[in-house]
Amino acid sequence: MGFAARVRPRHAGRPRRCSSGDGGRGGQVANRRTTVTRWGVFVVALGASLWAIDAPIRKPLTETLPATSIVLAEHLFLALYALPVLLWQRHAFAALSLRSWLALVAIAWGASGLATVLFTTAFRIGNPTIVILLQKVQPLVAVLLAAFLLRERLPRLYWPCFVVALAGAYLVSFGRAAFEPIWLLPQERILTALLALAAAALWGSATVLGRYMLGALPFPTLAAARFLLALPFLAVLALLEGTFARTWTVGLAQEAPRLFLLALVPGLLAMLVYYAGLRQTRASYATLAELAFPALAIVVNWLTLGTAIDAWQLAGFVLLWSAITTLSWIPAPAPVPATRPATPVS
Repeated sequence: MGFAARVRPRHAGRPRRCSSGDGGRGGQVANRRTTVTRWGVFVVALGASLWAIDAPIRKPLTETLPATSIVLAEHLFLALYALPVLLWQRHAFAALSLRSWLALVAIAWGASGLATVLFTTAFRIGNPTIVILLQKVQPLVAVLLAAFLLRERLPRLYWPCFVVALAGAYLVSFGRAAFEPIWLLPQERILTALLALAAAALWGSATVLGRYMLGALPFPTLAAARFLLALPFLAVLALLEGTFARTWTVGLAQEAPRLFLLALVPGLLAMLVYYAGLRQTRASYATLAELAFPALAIVVNWLTLGTAIDAWQLAGFVLLWSAITTLSWIPAPAPVPATRPATPVS
């Protein structure tokens, strides 16, 4: 989908910690060693910048198509990439355990499927720039979930950063209206924020689930599998909503070029470029390079969609980004010792 999974490789010289980039893509942490180069940070910034054209394509589509139809059509185009990759790497799936399959399905249905539908719905209701900026909370979800599922210790400043990020997210969501009583807040802004944060939580969860999978599958294969496995979930969702036929009669029949562009550039191409950069960049530097996405999105969305943010929303994003950046620069503490050997992935 447009907001494809991010896979943050383990970086030399630092203990690994779950972390994901913003922009509504769920991250996954790889166990492979990173070769750091001077060009890696620029490649990360380039990949992140490609996500900035998502809103100018996706937002107009929401005026003619339901969110589920848009995401289903995206995945149909992404299947053109997924099928050859999966056929080529089909032997890799033979060794997957039941636990790995469940994690893979959860990533596909939760991150590629449901999260993208929620994200697209938020675009239709509210300001897409706000939706994009709120995706910065993804790493907070990933780190917290990793503490429960992977027995990773929380960074010592996690909770102070969490409070700061929460305040920032509130300002991003409501701007000047944030200082009014909550019952006076615009309903569409509340719904937009809830949808955006739900999508961020699902993408952040994919970060942790991906930790299981990247030990068993290479990234291109994992990405292809999640694209393809999301299709039946999205098809059933479209049937239940009564929008399945509209995917074909309006989506692929009338909006195929824009849907293909959405899947190709801010979806597949951005993901592959971003991942190539992450393999050559330290996590702390990558966090800074990822600023290219929200910074460019603010400008691009204003120029193409006329969507602006006020000074309070910008200040909220600075708070949110500062909290996440602080976490990314703190060395990760050692994992909690397990009482018994961990179950192998495969």
